[in-house]
Amino acid sequence: MYILKTEHSFDSAHFLADYDGKCGNIHGHRWRVEIEVQSEELVASGQLGGMVVDFGDLKKDLKAAVDYFDHSLIIEQGTMREKTLQCIKEDGFSVIEFPTRPTAENFAAHFYRTMAGLGYDVKRAIIYETPTNSATYEESGVK
Repeated sequence: MYILKTEHSFDSAHFLADYDGKCGNIHGHRWRVEIEVQSEELVASGQLGGMVVDFGDLKKDLKAAVDYFDHSLIIEQGTMREKTLQCIKEDGFSVIEFPTRPTAENFAAHFYRTMAGLGYDVKRAIIYETPTNSATYEESGVK
C-alpha cells in the first residue's frame, strides 16, 4: 500500500455552545489539517507514471478546502442568536455556520469527506487543534 500525506493550516475562532468550560467562550486555534491518500498501485505510465497522485494537485485541493475556513468565526448552525449573528455579519466579519459542532473530531470527518468527494482515496484525516492535541477520522469497512 502506498500512502501520501500532505498538510495545510488555517486560523479561526469558534466556540462550543452549551459547553461547561473555557471552550464555551469564543477562542481561536491554528488548526493543522493532515490528509493521507492511499493506493495499492501506482499509475503505470504517462505524466503521473510511478505516482499515486500528483502532489501538486493534492496540495492545491487541500489548500482550497482549508482556506475556506481561514480567519473566520466558525459556529454551529442555530447556536447564536439571530440578532447577534446578523450584527457580526453586518460589521463585516466572516462567519461560517457549520452544520455540526465545530470540534476537531467533526473537522476531521469534514476534511476526509471533502477530499474523498474530490476523488481521492483518503486513508485518514488528522486535525490538530493544538500542537499536541489531534483528532483522526478514518472510514471503517472494506472499499
